Amino acid sequence: MNEATLILIKPDGLKKSLTGNILTRLSETKLEIVAAKIVRVSRSLAEEHYKHLKDKPFFEELIKYIQGELHNRRKVMALIYWGEGAIKKCRELAGATNPEEAEPTSIRGAYGRITTSGVYENVIHVSSDPQEAEREIKLWFQPDEIIVNLYPTKEIVEKESKIRVWA
Repeated sequence: MNEATLILIKPDGLKKSLTGNILTRLSETKLEIVAAKIVRVSRSLAEEHYKHLKDKPFFEELIKYIQGELHNRRKVMALIYWGEGAIKKCRELAGATNPEEAEPTSIRGAYGRITTSGVYENVIHVSSDPQEAEREIKLWFQPDEIIVNLYPTKEIVEKESKIRVWA
């Protein structure tokens, strides 16, 4: 059965110019990229993404990390990979969350590190399960940014919405 997973190439991965290396490794999965964009991570997005870790002592450092404050790279690359066993395949390639516990051949094992303050700079995020993938994808992407219909949608009419357009 096809499933989707959110992949984030985090600010440290972008700063170290690892995007190509990571995408090459992920191509081994033979999955389809159905959405991709560069995102400037707001504090509210960061807090909502990591809300399950809100009570942890490292939460504030984690928010600064994903917002790019620690690397002077205030962006992440957000992607959705889609296909048979997407979560399992991508998580196996990513490796353990703790870079020191990750297989050396995994993405985190090869490129991750732990800072002196104890933050895991593990260059990539992969959704942990289908429910978390749906929550995260809906947080990071709008339906029209995804080239397949992953989840049910509805059309609404917004009045007086203000958007930026090209001058």
